[in-house]
Amino acid sequence: QVQLVESGGGLVQAGGSLRLSCAASGTIFRIADMGWYRQAPGKQRELVATILSSGSTNYADSVKGRFTISRDNAKSTVYLQMNSLKPEDTAVYYCWGRLGFSATWGQGTQVTVSS
Repeated sequence: QVQLVESGGGLVQAGGSLRLSCAASGTIFRIADMGWYRQAPGKQRELVATILSSGSTNYADSVKGRFTISRDNAKSTVYLQMNSLKPEDTAVYYCWGRLGFSATWGQGTQVTVSS
């Protein structure tokens, strides 16, 4: 059974930084595609960033140049470094993992950016 556990959310002022972590268990992490999504109140869940098993990355236009996704296969962990945070980045951030045709979600971590 694959499990994803996020950490690192919290309250930060606009312009500040946070780093989210997602620890994976129960899967061959190094061959899994990983990513981060977010969902703000009243809005649909949206892609933030993905990192494939190859290391290739993809970002939503709204976070390009501010957020960086990375992975440490030795620790089975994916990270999201968030800089220059804006109030509109406020959301629950979900870790996502895919291995073959099977996808898994974490429980989510709240990020709140005050103006």
